Amino acid sequence: MKKITVIILTFNEERHIARCITSLGDIAETVFLIDCFSNDRTVEIAKEKGAIVVQREWPGNQANQFNWALQNLPIQTEWVFRLDADEILLPELVDEIKNKVPLLDNDITGVVLKRRHYFFNKWVKRGVYPVKLLRLFRFNKAKCEQRWMDEHIQLLEGQAIEFENDFVDHNLHDIHWWIQKHNGYATREAIELLDVELNLLSSIEETKVLGDQAVAKREKKLKYAKQPLFLRSFAYFLYRYIFKLGFLDGKEGFLWNFFQGWWYRTLVDAKIYEIRKSCGKDKEKIKKFIKITYKIDI
Repeated sequence: MKKITVIILTFNEERHIARCITSLGDIAETVFLIDCFSNDRTVEIAKEKGAIVVQREWPGNQANQFNWALQNLPIQTEWVFRLDADEILLPELVDEIKNKVPLLDNDITGVVLKRRHYFFNKWVKRGVYPVKLLRLFRFNKAKCEQRWMDEHIQLLEGQAIEFENDFVDHNLHDIHWWIQKHNGYATREAIELLDVELNLLSSIEETKVLGDQAVAKREKKLKYAKQPLFLRSFAYFLYRYIFKLGFLDGKEGFLWNFFQGWWYRTLVDAKIYEIRKSCGKDKEKIKKFIKITYKIDI
């Protein structure tokens, strides 16, 4: 088959990186790690698994880091796969990639894949599954959107096709780590929603070609941003947990939909509320507040 270059962005991923690389089977000609100077065994383990490690300071967001990789790595393959360290490919997806990619027409420049989430070591089958993401694409035919949150791979030309089998987001850290991580995500999401409301930033690029679900998700986010603070996060939880049958996934389903669907989005709204209360709708005051409070220069 036509071999693939896999790009993984890492920082302190010693729990996940061996599992991630192993799951690729034999589809990857080269695995590149763009590592932000991890202080655990991430780099050592990755090299043992045959990956090439490139060290680069964190530039502030994933889009910048990934696009730098596309522009600067010595990529020799026709296809590129973006993968996170805590994600794995199921064997069925590996086989599907091996069997189908060599047969794709030249006008197919991207492949949309289905991602399933594990929470407390259980597959949460309802609420948001399947999340469909464009992760596999022809080199020089796509790049990552410049966004603070919810950035997607966008095709610069051609069309995308969807494959049948899944890859998996299964983070092995505990809930304390998850909460801390999502506190950081909430800050970036707050900036993103404030930008939707007030047009804070001029650097967000116009969306080009995304997967159908990514486009639909973006449209829903625009509608969500116009709804009242706090009420919208509660309504979203009810939608996922009741109407999308999240309650059928037991305790893990409740915890996933509560924390990721309600708690996280309420935290985002709390940060927006705090910023609005301090700055009103004054864009320059908001930017200054974010820089002082969160050490983020927008």
